[in-house]
Amino acid sequence: MKALVYIGPEALDHREVPDPTPKDGEVLVKVDSVGICGSDMHAFLGHDERRPAPLILGHEVAGTITGGPRDGTRVTVNPLVTCGTCPFCIARQDNLCTTRQIISMAPRDGGFAEYITMPERNLVTVPDDIALSVAALAEPIACGWHAVRKAKAVLNRKDRDIRALVIGGGAIGLGAALSCHAQGIKDVLIVEPNDLRRAYISTHCAQRLTTPQTIPPQTEFDLVVDGVGYEATRKLASEYARSGGVIAHIGLGSNAGGLDVRRMTLQEITFMGTYTYTAEDFRDTAEAIFDGRLGQLDWTEQRPLKYGQKAFSDIRSGVVATPKIILSPEM
Repeated sequence: MKALVYIGPEALDHREVPDPTPKDGEVLVKVDSVGICGSDMHAFLGHDERRPAPLILGHEVAGTITGGPRDGTRVTVNPLVTCGTCPFCIARQDNLCTTRQIISMAPRDGGFAEYITMPERNLVTVPDDIALSVAALAEPIACGWHAVRKAKAVLNRKDRDIRALVIGGGAIGLGAALSCHAQGIKDVLIVEPNDLRRAYISTHCAQRLTTPQTIPPQTEFDLVVDGVGYEATRKLASEYARSGGVIAHIGLGSNAGGLDVRRMTLQEITFMGTYTYTAEDFRDTAEAIFDGRLGQLDWTEQRPLKYGQKAFSDIRSGVVATPKIILSPEM
């Protein structure tokens, strides 16, 4: 099969690789759509030791089961493979599984390929009226869905009284904003510094947006979602979280700096790291996509997998307006 293989910093090669073979309990999935995630970009730049070259990246996947009793079934893929037996899995906190693996991270190749193999329990059936390019958004949006759900439990306030600030207008941030709306939080403001992307989201996604420099002064938010995860965004989150508020930190841009620990301590601000999502969160997100609670989800751009190197370069240079590029092996 053909796959887009990460071969070193800023280098991807569209090449022939061996077809994957399903193990017991797994099925073969023909990939239709696979999104480019920020974590893929970190790997592309050589910043993620968990993704050493050579490796097939990509974990935001939707496609069709090939072979077996469910041949032809359209599915979206939960890429987090867990044991199902550890205390975390039993407690339905399977995203914290002690032996968790995620496709696109060694030792499991990802979805920038014509086929992947996955445990059947990781697949959610997609209705015929939902495009697979839309179903592939279940993974990135589930990250925000999980963060919002957990933050609401800590805040313990009525949804209508919660004010939310979402930092970052990429798919993670936009997905978190849409998850806020779907879970009852209506007062949501997105911070996005890129003029091109901010204009696109404002026009196509019916969201309120601002820049880091134009957040209303002396404004505080009950919930701040950091969908970027750099020193500057953590500093912004620390500044605008209200007393007793919650910072839900999803982004993994860098691992140091930015938090105002003194203010967080004195004002009892909860900092919550959130990693991916539980299997239940993933299914709930998929259902919210299918029943329209997350909107039309038409804010993606589709490109051929074979031109993946150009897509990564365009994202890095900041010339991509859409929050998500979806790659397709069939284009």
